[in-house]
Amino acid sequence: MSQNQDSSVSHRSLAWRVFHFLGTMELAITLLITLAIASVIGTVLQQNQPYPDYLIKFGPYWFEVFEKLGLYDVYSALWFLAILALLVVSTTVCVIRHAPSMFKDMFNLRTHVQLKSLRSMHHRSEWETPTSPEQTVDAVNAALASDGFRTRVTEKSEGNTLVSAMRGGMNRLGYILTHVAIIVICVGGLFDSNLPLKLAEWQGRIQVETRNLPLPQVPKESRLPVGPQAFRGSVSIPEGRAASVAYLAMRDGYLVQNLPFTIEVKEFRIEHYPTGQPKSFESDLVIHDTDLEKPLESTIAVNHPLIYKGYAIYQASFGDGGSELTLKAWPLFSDKGEPVSLETKVFNTQQMLWGDKEMQLEITDFRPFNINPDPTDDNPNNVRNFGPSVTFKLRQPTGEALEYQNYMNPVERDGRYYFLSGVRGSPSEEFAYLYIPADENDSIEGFYQFLKRLHNKNVVKDIAEEMKLATLSSLQTTDDVVLADSLQKTLETLIEMFNRGGFGEVSEFIEKTLPEAERDALAPAYLAMLREMLGRIYFSGLELKQGETVDQSEVLFLQDAIDAIGTLPRYGSPVYLEMSDFTQIQSTGLQIAHAPGKSIVYLGCAFLIAGVFLLFYLPQRRFWVWVREKDGKSQVYLAGMTNRNPREFDNYFEDIKAKLQSKSRNSDEG
Repeated sequence: MSQNQDSSVSHRSLAWRVFHFLGTMELAITLLITLAIASVIGTVLQQNQPYPDYLIKFGPYWFEVFEKLGLYDVYSALWFLAILALLVVSTTVCVIRHAPSMFKDMFNLRTHVQLKSLRSMHHRSEWETPTSPEQTVDAVNAALASDGFRTRVTEKSEGNTLVSAMRGGMNRLGYILTHVAIIVICVGGLFDSNLPLKLAEWQGRIQVETRNLPLPQVPKESRLPVGPQAFRGSVSIPEGRAASVAYLAMRDGYLVQNLPFTIEVKEFRIEHYPTGQPKSFESDLVIHDTDLEKPLESTIAVNHPLIYKGYAIYQASFGDGGSELTLKAWPLFSDKGEPVSLETKVFNTQQMLWGDKEMQLEITDFRPFNINPDPTDDNPNNVRNFGPSVTFKLRQPTGEALEYQNYMNPVERDGRYYFLSGVRGSPSEEFAYLYIPADENDSIEGFYQFLKRLHNKNVVKDIAEEMKLATLSSLQTTDDVVLADSLQKTLETLIEMFNRGGFGEVSEFIEKTLPEAERDALAPAYLAMLREMLGRIYFSGLELKQGETVDQSEVLFLQDAIDAIGTLPRYGSPVYLEMSDFTQIQSTGLQIAHAPGKSIVYLGCAFLIAGVFLLFYLPQRRFWVWVREKDGKSQVYLAGMTNRNPREFDNYFEDIKAKLQSKSRNSDEG
């Protein structure tokens, strides 16, 4: 029996220690600091972005570390929710432990104090009054009551009387309200968390979809029904289209959240600054719901959302909604065929066969404006609108892809105009640009005709024959058949290597085939012959009249064309896709949020404001006046205390003392 009692006491002691620990200030402060650090991380590190973006930014090692810590969605991480729940428990325990004494202190006037304790207080005073104790008590009691104090008169032993007074008792309620506010706000946060979603995923009832599937093909395990759950998702809707779902970003995939209504985008409008940069944008929405007598029409803009049935619809972004494009494919490595027009749309994917190369063309984006840096000597920070552009990928059968960004209009550079085409191997790289010179008609036709002549073996053979004869004539060795054949073959080979690998392959050929002793002398000769051949091939296509001089602009065009052709082997595409026409279709990006716990958080904020106001602007002040008879007069002892601003209370105590002395008709301070 004794052992059972000892065991019960031990268990009770352990439970009490745990209960006491949960309500300690140290634990609450530790939890608050941890939440503050987590909130800083969630603010600095952009949340809920596609996982490939994080992988590019941090690299494979740190990507895995941050992913396991849940830093890509801090506010929904299990450890964050656990800390939030523990803070609720800790604060609740604290309120349970201290609220009874706080409520008692709000109304307790502390009538059991003794004269000895009053005379030991920091704020104290005593004086005599010629009036009787009864008159003095009445005067003191009336004076304190007139200043808003609650008072109580208590008769003590041996004819002594105590007047207890208190003002600001509701200050203790501020303490309770601030703690309750923390509980309510955290409960609201937990209510709006995706903890139920994580539990459903853990149980296998929900699966995150990682494939890029059309909406009808998304499996039911990746769809969330309409319900009271909180979420924040997004959806992109082209003009004239509608949607009744939102997409929730989840780690490296997404979930589809069904909505209880359909959102139709009637029109999307955007305004631009003179530079072409977006100034403002808004969407005209139509809400279709069976609960409505007629569709609800509303216009939303940035910071001006539509709230319907507790769902907040925000204007978040904009993009392309499937613009219709006309592309012209110019062959780059063949003299056969002409450019082919291609009708396509943004987000379309189609298999293409160019020559013997089969590639997949993926149109990813269209931009009517491109504001890019264009520094000048007068303004290093100058920017300029480079006009419309199309972004696409060319994917090999092996799955490897290069991304391209082609500008529609020629762009001026150092007084000359070029068609720009950027290419890169991954989103982490910067675009490397191919500059194709525009001819006098702002067309790619002049460059293409030169390129065709370079790949035309008959043209190259004729020009090589012409250059061979001129060279042999200048050397007066026209009868040397071996030299003539060697020179003819060399000239044709140089053009063939240039077409295949640019100046890089020609230089590599020189390094590998020429003897080291003769390399320094012969290498410039080979390069000079190549440039001479390139010039002859180009100018032979201009059909210049006898004696007609070459314009300097043609010489500059030739230089630019040679530079562009020399980089084509690294371009990675068998064709150059020129955007010749487009019909823009815009898309509005909406963010849809459902936060049923928002009203709970608002209630907690109201509690917090009221509690802080009571704590800081309603200090609790107490006074005690002890009155006793002395030689037919009254001896008065005054003491006071406050729980806030003791320095300010110094002056307040003096004011109260002076008022009480005046009321008791005695000017002496005793």
